[in-house]
Amino acid sequence: MTKKAMGRACALILGVSSIGFTGSVNAQTSDQMKQQIDTLQKQIEALRSDINRVVEQQKAAPVATAAPAEHHDFFERKEGDGMTLLTRGGEVTLYGNLDMSLDDTTKGLNGKVAADGSKPVGNNGYMAAISSNNSYVGLRGFQSLGSFPAKFVYQFETQIDVSATSGTGDSNSNTSNSVKGGLTSRNTFIGLANANYGAIKIGKTDAPYKTSTAMMNPFSGMLGDYASIMGNSGGDNRVEFGTRLDHAIWYESPTFHGVSFNALVSPGQNRADDNSNIASGESDCTGGNVPGSGATPVACNDGSFGTAFSTSLSYKSGGLLLTTAYELHKNVNRTSDLGTYDPNDTANESAAKVGIQYTFSSTGTTISGIYEMLKRDVPQYLAYQNERQRNGTWLAISQRLTGQDSVYFGWAHAGQSPGATDQHNTDGGIGSDTAANMYALAWKHQVDKQFSIYADYALMLNGANAHYDLGAGGRGVTTDCHDASNPDASGFDPNGNGPHCWTGGRLQGVSVGMKYTF
Repeated sequence: MTKKAMGRACALILGVSSIGFTGSVNAQTSDQMKQQIDTLQKQIEALRSDINRVVEQQKAAPVATAAPAEHHDFFERKEGDGMTLLTRGGEVTLYGNLDMSLDDTTKGLNGKVAADGSKPVGNNGYMAAISSNNSYVGLRGFQSLGSFPAKFVYQFETQIDVSATSGTGDSNSNTSNSVKGGLTSRNTFIGLANANYGAIKIGKTDAPYKTSTAMMNPFSGMLGDYASIMGNSGGDNRVEFGTRLDHAIWYESPTFHGVSFNALVSPGQNRADDNSNIASGESDCTGGNVPGSGATPVACNDGSFGTAFSTSLSYKSGGLLLTTAYELHKNVNRTSDLGTYDPNDTANESAAKVGIQYTFSSTGTTISGIYEMLKRDVPQYLAYQNERQRNGTWLAISQRLTGQDSVYFGWAHAGQSPGATDQHNTDGGIGSDTAANMYALAWKHQVDKQFSIYADYALMLNGANAHYDLGAGGRGVTTDCHDASNPDASGFDPNGNGPHCWTGGRLQGVSVGMKYTF
């Protein structure tokens, strides 16, 4: 109540008291009594007006109450669809992708004959298989650091071999000490993040070059995955410029007016000048495989590289996405491609690409396109065996049919390279036909927000000297150029008796599967 209202209330009380007291002592005339009563009525009306005004002011004024401090029991579940638990000052989320399929694929080598009259060994026609496709599980979260202007962020992620036993990767053409199903085999890191300034992270991750166009690949983990050609310089299953980089540190920018930027560096950590050693702290040669894999000389000489740099820049507005990316691998050792050692076959390799995607919301159509340039800096006299330098393109069309059904078409093209290494049925060299085209079709049905089923078909048409595969980029079962021959007991066979890679294959297959994400 205001001072003015309080004063009027006091005056009113005193006035009433005065009337009562006067009435008890002296007799007053009726005119005097009437005058006093009129005066009191006016004071009552004024007091009522003051009180009403104060009440209205109090109603309009915000109530100043102290905000209760946020408190959660440790590992209290967060509301929503995700599997997130609140912690004291942060949260942790369990997430994953479970993808299984039944495949039937062929290497398409029927009728191939080498100059010595030999033919592909083993079953190179259709073969049924059950595949775990890009299946993984992980934990990620953050913790507040009091007054520190950033949060501590972390992630631990591993591959899940649903249909196979976890172990080292061994085949007749590829030997690896890496346990893909081991704890933290995939994107795993710690770091600091601020919503306004971005994040600094350290560990291992898919490089910015890979992630910049990931949303343009609707066949991810399927037979038509664009990684069979895009970012894949040799046609094998390693995907040199669409990979995860170990022992790396990187920066992720916030999005500002639709623009975002990522940059990563991975130190070489290799004591050998030509990167022929296994990098310090690693189990495989950088780029994949162990020394001697695939019957090569026993050293890291089949694509091992030193320091790597990867960057991307993207712009998104409505249905439009524009992106560009660049990646450099320093001193890539490919001396195993030659009959005799040549130090000049250790050279820089780089990749650059631009991509565009547009979604037409009115029709449910999404169109994506990528143009890519791969380069290997070898002297001109080594151009005859340079199959790593070429241009490539990708076109994908996605069409939503209903709220649950969509169809997809993809076409990838690998352009001509300066030369090619010799394989079992070709001599390689300048002018070799190393171009290839891959076509893919798929249908997906989204049962609910997390579960879907799909079917797809893919066809890889290799030029006479090309050996691009099907299944690179995360599939559990791949289909490549190698027949069923094995190297001799020493593991290295300089006479070329195994394993045999046959070029010009017509690889194709069908696949049906199911996928659950959480």
